[in-house]
Amino acid sequence: MALAQAPPAKENPNPGKTDPAPNPERARGRGFGGPIVLGEDDKPAFPAPPEGFDKTRADIAHGKLEMVEYDSKSVGTKRKANVYTPPGYSPDTKYPVLYLLHGIGGDEHEWERGGHPEIILDNLIADKKAESMIIVMPNGRASQDDRPGPDAMRTAPAFGEFDKDLLGSLIPFIESKYSVKTDRESRALAGLSMGGGQSLNFGLGNLDTFAWVGGFSSAPNTKPSDQLVPEPDKTAKALKLLWISCGNKDGLIRISQGLHGYLKEKKVPHTWHVDEHNHDFQHWKKALFQFSQMIFKPETK
Repeated sequence: MALAQAPPAKENPNPGKTDPAPNPERARGRGFGGPIVLGEDDKPAFPAPPEGFDKTRADIAHGKLEMVEYDSKSVGTKRKANVYTPPGYSPDTKYPVLYLLHGIGGDEHEWERGGHPEIILDNLIADKKAESMIIVMPNGRASQDDRPGPDAMRTAPAFGEFDKDLLGSLIPFIESKYSVKTDRESRALAGLSMGGGQSLNFGLGNLDTFAWVGGFSSAPNTKPSDQLVPEPDKTAKALKLLWISCGNKDGLIRISQGLHGYLKEKKVPHTWHVDEHNHDFQHWKKALFQFSQMIFKPETK
């Protein structure tokens, strides 16, 4: 769900200092975000992906997408998740799992519609640039009526309850249905916008469950930095990768800038990547392209 164009970026006279988070109502297109002030750290950590990184290639093996249903103990109903299994998936092999979350106006189909993780991963796996992995794309709106409806902002509280569903029902279901590794270093959590905030909140809040965490242009639901990382030394030792990224035309960049500044001050290793995009899938699918190449690899830190 693309948002309105943000005001032009300005250089930040005080790098690392950020304004308060913008009002989420404004962030969904009603005067999106606020003034964008860029600091010296706000630059790409990686070059742009090659042309065709998100295009189907006929000359390679392809994975599979399937919609599954699971019983949610916390919500009290059956819920759906879109699951990608990699090319050559076999029950004789154990795979790591990336849980990939959507934004406030999306659902379990949003990543497939806008970002095509199945295509990006097929291509990366074929080129031996990413590990063969399962990707689970659930509905992050933990309520019995989990459709966004005409006013998606009204469903925001349900996003804050999703950790109970994720940890208590979805992960156990995936681990019972698919041939997956079940140690923390074989689980990653990432998402876009509202899902980016969820990933930071729930991933950093459950270091015994996730070793790889990514927030792509995370939304105002993101907890304050000192609540996300109250024990910097513990977080630094536990995480294999903490990824934060945003576009330099995105009115929500101050949220990610603030977290980057805090992590830098506390000496917590992380990746901070800023490209030229707005709050849209141009950024999110490119972030996934880079993030998925870094996870589940022993050398990443």
